[in-house]
Amino acid sequence: MRRSTRGREKSLSSTPAAAREQSATGDGVAEPMWAAMTKVLNAIYDYRTPDGEDPSKLFQRKVNKRLIPEYYDTIKEPVALSTIKSKINSRAYKDFKEFVRDFALIPHNAQVFNKPASGAFQDALVIKEQLEKQLQLLVKQGVITKDVAVLPNLGKIPAFEDVPAEEADAENGEEDTDEEGEEDDEDEPDLDDEGKPKKRRGPRGSMSRRAGADGPDKGKSRARPPRLLTPNEARIMAILKGLRKPKNSRGQLMIRDFDRLPDKQAMPEYYAEIRNPMAYDLLKRKVKRKKYRTVEDFMSDVNLMFNNAKAYNTDDSQCFKHAVALQVEAGRLYDSEMAKPDDSFADDEGKIPMPNGILHNGELYKVGDWVHIQNANDLTKPIPAQVYRTFKAPGGQNVVNVCWYYRPEQTVHRFDKHFFPKEVVKTGRYRDHNIEEIEGKCFVMFYTRFFKGRPRGLPEGIEVYVCEARYNEAQHHFNKIKTWASCLPDEVRDKDYEMDLFDHPRKMKKQPSPIAYLLRDEQKETDPMPKVTWGAEGAPPKIGAVHRRPRGERDSPPPEPSPPPPPKMPSPQRQTPIAALAPYQPRASIAPSSARPVGRPPSAQPIHYGTTAAMPLQRQPSTQATPISSQHPQLQASRMPMMNQGFQSPSPALAPNLYSASRPGYVPSYRDPPQIEVYNLPDTANLSIPPNVRRQYQCDDFGRVLFFTTPPAGIGGVESVDTSTTTTTPASKKLKGHSVRYLEAKARRAETLEKKRKELAVQEEEEVRIAKKKRVKSEAQNALEREKLEVKALDVLSTQLARATATELDDSHLAALSSAQKENMERQELIRGNEKRREEARKVALVGNGFV
Repeated sequence: MRRSTRGREKSLSSTPAAAREQSATGDGVAEPMWAAMTKVLNAIYDYRTPDGEDPSKLFQRKVNKRLIPEYYDTIKEPVALSTIKSKINSRAYKDFKEFVRDFALIPHNAQVFNKPASGAFQDALVIKEQLEKQLQLLVKQGVITKDVAVLPNLGKIPAFEDVPAEEADAENGEEDTDEEGEEDDEDEPDLDDEGKPKKRRGPRGSMSRRAGADGPDKGKSRARPPRLLTPNEARIMAILKGLRKPKNSRGQLMIRDFDRLPDKQAMPEYYAEIRNPMAYDLLKRKVKRKKYRTVEDFMSDVNLMFNNAKAYNTDDSQCFKHAVALQVEAGRLYDSEMAKPDDSFADDEGKIPMPNGILHNGELYKVGDWVHIQNANDLTKPIPAQVYRTFKAPGGQNVVNVCWYYRPEQTVHRFDKHFFPKEVVKTGRYRDHNIEEIEGKCFVMFYTRFFKGRPRGLPEGIEVYVCEARYNEAQHHFNKIKTWASCLPDEVRDKDYEMDLFDHPRKMKKQPSPIAYLLRDEQKETDPMPKVTWGAEGAPPKIGAVHRRPRGERDSPPPEPSPPPPPKMPSPQRQTPIAALAPYQPRASIAPSSARPVGRPPSAQPIHYGTTAAMPLQRQPSTQATPISSQHPQLQASRMPMMNQGFQSPSPALAPNLYSASRPGYVPSYRDPPQIEVYNLPDTANLSIPPNVRRQYQCDDFGRVLFFTTPPAGIGGVESVDTSTTTTTPASKKLKGHSVRYLEAKARRAETLEKKRKELAVQEEEEVRIAKKKRVKSEAQNALEREKLEVKALDVLSTQLARATATELDDSHLAALSSAQKENMERQELIRGNEKRREEARKVALVGNGFV
């Protein structure tokens, strides 16, 4: 029911369907037919699978032509549910069969374009089945006939060959995230009728394809960063999900009335009255982008959505009643969630979000920062990455989740592909790293801004990279990025940085692939795609690969070769008159490496940076013979200014093992890696050397210290004089090598070192013998002293015992002893007296008879 307010009727819904507002009928289509079309359309929108998934989600809008142009090359009649809805609203169908044909095109197109194992293909089968059921219901109701309900034959569904699981991902990779709005809808967790996240049945089709992780650590990397919620974010998410649970008396979700805002073209009056429109999908998008700092901010938008519905609709409308009920439910959910302690929102894995960042080595690392991660395969090439999450692991370690960026030499591409200097590509790898694995900060700029300036306030020595494309590891495709914001974390998409602009935009040409030399002569266009070479686990590829396969539609052609600059004349200050008069001797093949510095570094110590070199000086290898007057030696000389520098190639008979370019009959080709002669340190390491120290060593034009791989082979371009014969030897005939004085000093030094080594060995042996003798003598003396001490100790102990006994006996003890002795004496005396009397008693006296 409706009631008039302000001179017009109000809709029963905050997102009214224009079909309910139109009363006119199209030619040949009765009003019941339009109602039947709307009923079928709404039934497909509202259908949910047993596990709560919405199979119509992928087909609600047409495929973005800019993102997936090949879809429109395959599908000639693209149709979406929004197309059918628009035709119903505008009464564009001439009969019901046309409506059925449009609806049948939706699952047919999905089956034609997607593989049978994809989620889009399976969803299309569900849509087709539900469409047939709805049409049969209309037949039973007598609205349409059986002939009209039969789906037309739109063509044969192509058969797809089975592919390995790791190659089952579509070729677009992460390209669906190229548009900010598209990514928000795609990455938003779908909620079922009970407000629970839906489960994916399998990989999505053409509209939601992701790049697969193909490597030794497969399964450890994520397609997206982990979802870690702070207590307030968890409360907001719980309220958002809770609003999807209430149903009306007919079992329909109340929140369906607030899913999306009405079409501006169909309902312009809605926007004329509602100044601040709000819908459920906008709430989800703002929650995903972490726009709400507090729960109260989120509740403000929730109340705004329901208040808009109550202000626009009549009091007795169903939408008004739903708004009132859901607003009460939102308040109840708010009170319930705010009453819970923060500890109850802990992550299932025990991860604790750290939204304010992690402090490490005096540097704060937070979401959106660009960092260098340790690369186990090559410590000189850390992994450029961007921080997406910061949290504390269950073990107490501080962890960051980052998105990796690959360098050109870590990818698979055509041999003639070109890259910008310092270019990197965004991958689909999101990895967890302990904070200790971060080497420091860096910065990655979009290619449209890289040539205009640099970020303001960037510390000196920070590496700045440029990014132009995404890299799909599964299909080895490079997809040019159209919207840089879609490559950034949600928290920083709306933030921008100030720049210090250059006086004039810099022109930087793309350079050939750094691994083009890996191409083999036997490779053909029909070869399968090569594989990268993996190294350590948990690290990017050790080295990529190149191929000759046909260039794809998205592969940009190599830049047009620019005409070479005119040969640079040698400077008279750097060339002695004698060297200038040296005769010209052409060679059959001279490699660019023949123009190498021959001076010695200022340091007398050998340099050991061969395995950790960062950026060798660039040289372009040649595939054909190069005349001696080529500009390459001049360029090399300008980059490495040295004294006594010549350009005469060494004799192949004298140095065959030092420089491969000097071998007779050797013709260099693009397949050979460039000979590295000079190394320099990364800018960060180079700037750590004090300027006064750097000035003592030879540097390039950019002030970087040069490290040479070999000692100088000789002093070219200078005549040598033999003092013994006073004859002059031309520089062209002079043998390359060290001088006799140097070799004599070297031999003398070696002899001295050997003599010192022997003396030290004899000295050490004598010291060992003396020490052993002293040790034996000391042990014997110690044994004798121990014996004497034992005897002395026994004497002392006896004396101490006697003294202790005398001290313990006092006068009472002595008196008792004396009394006892006296009693003993008296007892002995009495015994003797008794014995005497007994003896006398035994005697008999005899009188008269002679006996006494």
